[in-house]
Amino acid sequence: MKYTFFLFLLICFESILLSAPAQAPQNLPAGKLFIIGGGNRSPQLMKKMLATAALGPKDYVVVLPMSASEPDTSFYYFKEDFQPVCNAPVANLNFTSDKVNDKNWLDSVKHARLIFITGGDQERFMAVVLNTPVYHAIHAAFNNGSTIAGTSAGAAVMCEKMITGKELTDTIYNATFKKIHANNIHIAKGLGLLNNAVIDQHFIVRSRYNRLLSAMASLPSYACIGIDEATAIIVEGNRITVTGESQVVLMQKPRGLQITPSGLIKMKSLQLSIYTTGDVFFINLH
Repeated sequence: MKYTFFLFLLICFESILLSAPAQAPQNLPAGKLFIIGGGNRSPQLMKKMLATAALGPKDYVVVLPMSASEPDTSFYYFKEDFQPVCNAPVANLNFTSDKVNDKNWLDSVKHARLIFITGGDQERFMAVVLNTPVYHAIHAAFNNGSTIAGTSAGAAVMCEKMITGKELTDTIYNATFKKIHANNIHIAKGLGLLNNAVIDQHFIVRSRYNRLLSAMASLPSYACIGIDEATAIIVEGNRITVTGESQVVLMQKPRGLQITPSGLIKMKSLQLSIYTTGDVFFINLH
């Protein structure tokens, strides 16, 4: 009788364990990412970014324009899009080599509720930020619950491994790759706010499929995400929500990936998904 009762308890305990919901991933940053594929920033898209950041009455926004060749111009156009939908204070912090240790500026980054990284050249941005206190200030803000947003180059820099846009076998820049060839795509270190994924931007407008397929061949375990213009993804932990006017293309899980003797990339299959506003998908990003 005692054995039967013990067996009954054991079965009940096992049933409870199996029916319990899966634990949420631990140690994920408290912040969110709002990643725009470039192009037009409509009032609706700006409002969605503000809703994601959940600005309070005492919160402010920091713009980091270091990607731009003309940082003040990039800041001006951000304010043109921002001010019609929000009256929160906006600070233009154009970090240069002589400002990366400025304590007041760094504190402003750490405590901003929303940090926006402008378009331009992602390598120009990382040349200023990488291995400096600015890099750590951005991470501190993200870990503490701030939203980090960016467009175009500001989208590319989100990743741990960042597409620079350069072709290693061609010295002439093209907006889209003309071939799918091994060892052609240049990948550099980015901010590392988004791990295990690669972001490409202006994706459908500039037909950047060859470029993202090249990235997939170099990083086959990564999720490769192409965001079109006037469109964004909102990253909350491992959950990704699409918003905006166009589409997001997800490429992942290539099978039978090989490189021919002449350097051509081939694969038997891959998982391809196309999402539009309101769609949600999940990826192991951290």
